[in-house]
Amino acid sequence: MNIILWLTAGALLGWGGYSIMKLNDAIGRLAATAVGAIAGVLGGKEIAPLFAGNPLVPGGFSPSALFFAVATSAAILVALHMAMSRWFR
Repeated sequence: MNIILWLTAGALLGWGGYSIMKLNDAIGRLAATAVGAIAGVLGGKEIAPLFAGNPLVPGGFSPSALFFAVATSAAILVALHMAMSRWFR
């Protein structure tokens, strides 16, 4: 269940970053959404356990993991936008 939330949050952030903020014009909406989704899973599965504790119920919802998924997705999307804008001027 958490993986679906992380995928959805990252994908929405990638789509919103492309559509609303006009980030990642060089790679396109689909790629920005995919990068956001993958980064969301990376943040929720790999980075969140390093900084936040495990949920009380194994496999249960963890707000801190969702926060790290969104934060990782945003950071990777911004870094990708900066790299692409530098390469494709």
